[in-house]
Parts: sequence; C-alpha cells; structure tokens
Amino acid sequence: MGTKHEIGTRERIVRATSRLMQRQGYEATGLKQISREAQATLGSVYHFFPGGKTELAVEAVRHGDREFGDLLRATLERVDDPAEAIIACADELAEGLRDSGWADGCPITTTALESAGRVPEIQRAAEQAFAHWRALVADRLRRSGLPEDVAGDLAHTVINTLEGAEMSAQVSQSETPLRLAGRHLARLIDSYR
Repeated sequence: MGTKHEIGTRERIVRATSRLMQRQGYEATGLKQISREAQATLGSVYHFFPGGKTELAVEAVRHGDREFGDLLRATLERVDDPAEAIIACADELAEGLRDSGWADGCPITTTALESAGRVPEIQRAAEQAFAHWRALVADRLRRSGLPEDVAGDLAHTVINTLEGAEMSAQVSQSETPLRLAGRHLARLIDSYR
C-alpha cells in the first residue's frame, strides 16, 4: 500500500540532496531546504532517513556515484577505442558542466572534501565512489589488452585527472581544462599500447 508513492518520494529526496550538496556542500544543505526542493514533507525526510542528514548525505553520495558511473560506463562502452572513449567522456563532462551554467561539477567532490576527516560515513561513501569509477576505467583498459597493474595505475590517473580538470573548468568557467585533460589522457593510454 503506497509503495510506489513512497519510492518516488524517497528518490526525489535523494536526488534533491545530491543536487544541493553538489552545488553547496554538506554543511550548507539543510533538511528543510531538502524537503522544499524535493517537494516532500520534513516528516517524509525523517521517515526515509531516520539517521538524519548524515544518512541522507551518504545516500546522496551513492546516488552521485551511480549517476557518474552510468555516464562513464556508457561512454566507455559506446566508443571502441579506450583512449578515444576517455576523450569522449571528458567532452561530455565539459558540455554538461557548461550546460549547467558551471554549477554542476562532480556530484560528490564538494561533499567529499568538506566531510574528509570529519564525517567518516560520508568519507567512506566517497572513497567507494572513486574506487567504483576507477574499477570501470581499469576494466575497460584491461579489456583493451593492457596488463592488470598498468590498467589499475592508469585508471587512478584518469579519474584523478578528470576530477581536477572538472574543478578547474568549473572555476574558470571554461571547457578547456576538461578537453585538454581528455586529449592528454588519451595520449598517455596510447603510449602503453
């Protein structure tokens, strides 16, 4: 009874939290603002997240993980050459950032940085997200014939570089940092093949 509605409300709450924390961080995002943005009562927020803001933030980080993971996976599978796939991914990130008015960078960076060393549950969820993204890249690189250790190291470099380039693009309000990062990452990947 009401399950379909409850699932919709819960998902709206998680998505609203993810979007707000992406733009303004954990500390600046309040439960009342989340309930307004999600068009849900404050009671619903507490019903679905009895652990309060921390529990909700962890779920929002997981949502951001899935969201970026889906984009990354789709791009890596759509483009045959893994080096070209990284360029395509960087280009998609640049276009998405530009289209958001430079507001929607990485879905978890702001929250992850703000909670590092202070809110272990959120920090763990962020660590798991980065590990998930690296695993997607490493798997694609392994399937292209690169050895396990090289694929793992390159995956770290790809995710770290894209994260830094996305932040730089957001600050400078320019697609250039991401587009350059994509091209240079592709050259790096090609140098191992």
